[in-house]
Amino acid sequence: MLPEAIHTEIERELDTNIVDQVSVTGGDINSGACLDTESGERLFVKWNLHAPDDMFLKEAQGLQLLSTADSGLVIPKPRLVGQHFLLMEFIEECSYGNAYLFGSQLAQLHRKSNELFGLETTNYIGKLQQSNRYHADWLEFFIRERLEPQVKLAIDSGLLPKSHHAIFERVFNYTYIIFPDEPPALLHGDLWNGNYMWTTSGDTAIYDPAVYFGHREMDLAMTQLFGGFSDEFYRGYNEVYPLQKGYEERFKLCNLYPVLVHANLFGGNYVQQANQLLKRFF
Repeated sequence: MLPEAIHTEIERELDTNIVDQVSVTGGDINSGACLDTESGERLFVKWNLHAPDDMFLKEAQGLQLLSTADSGLVIPKPRLVGQHFLLMEFIEECSYGNAYLFGSQLAQLHRKSNELFGLETTNYIGKLQQSNRYHADWLEFFIRERLEPQVKLAIDSGLLPKSHHAIFERVFNYTYIIFPDEPPALLHGDLWNGNYMWTTSGDTAIYDPAVYFGHREMDLAMTQLFGGFSDEFYRGYNEVYPLQKGYEERFKLCNLYPVLVHANLFGGNYVQQANQLLKRFF
């Protein structure tokens, strides 16, 4: 259950007592619980005593950035950030929802743009640091700030062969894949089917972000990585912001990044999958 030090800090900062807590399962990295307070408020807390010191602060900042897009998506509001925890409003879950609306709302999120690809600060995907240095060119950003750090981490830890260092000896012409020329889009950054839920309000909530301004196909590609979303979701998305031809092959390249992240976090079959994708595209 909730560690005593975090329990005490929440009660002190909110000036109320926690009267009940129920564990919430589903996270791969952190623990979570629903809290009921003496003041009648219900909250959600996630914690990890071994997390990087600023991981939950960066997550809270990501949620706040997503909320500025006016997309219609439900974004949990951070209430309190500690070194090892994040306290947020509790959102009531529903067992069903409107996938078409979800797709259209994600398209609206992606309409929020920026001059450059990246973000003004680093953040995290899972517990791995995510570099967001600004670039004017999407493919250079993707190689330098997404693939290169993860490949280096995997090589240094012995997961991938050292021969993969040669992939990054050139700055351009890494791959035969050409991305459409589109403006940077605000991305959730870790949009798999465990990071959204239907809500009793009829909308969709998204959470656990790894935000940055990138190519919107990164978010769409990841929705297909672990089982995929429904056809209605993609229909709703394309009604608002149609994908350009050839996205199926680009999605496979986009998903090299989360596969590398999973290889570095969890090892196993993800290592073989990452190795195969690197050989295919480079």
